[in-house]
Amino acid sequence: MKISGNYGTHLAALIKVMSLTTGDVLELGIGYFSTPYLHYQCLLDKRHLVSYENDKGWIRRFATSDFYNHRYQGEYHEFKYTADWADADIDKPWDVVLVDHSPDFRRAIEVKRLAHLAKFIVIHDSNESGERKYREYHYSEIYPLFKYKKVWDKDIRHATVLSNFVNLENLW
Repeated sequence: MKISGNYGTHLAALIKVMSLTTGDVLELGIGYFSTPYLHYQCLLDKRHLVSYENDKGWIRRFATSDFYNHRYQGEYHEFKYTADWADADIDKPWDVVLVDHSPDFRRAIEVKRLAHLAKFIVIHDSNESGERKYREYHYSEIYPLFKYKKVWDKDIRHATVLSNFVNLENLW
């Protein structure tokens, strides 16, 4: 399996909002960059992390097998499989939500569900060229739902932080 650094370009935004919060964290879509980072940060801070995934292979890789001699499931980290994202039990307050799941068209749907529940929502692959190339993201439909928006554009693949609760003007 080839792993590209492009898959981790949301980390700067994610690390920043994690440093500003102390509450529960939701990860929509497990990955080689976000899952280990969120796992260890939540372990250190004694924060509850829920990682949802619709691919059982990703869950096996991180939660139930010795992936790199470590199992990530633990006291502060819960993995949940969902066959249908509409059934994911995510409608509750969260301090941080990472949106990076498949199928791509579901991302905007979950963001709409969480717009008035999450303090910070970090969405991956949010550059406009990506929207044109991958029209299924539909990110342009969710931006009007938020008071505040800040784009991390220091990498080829952008990440965007959204909030209805915290002014993001001086986020970085």
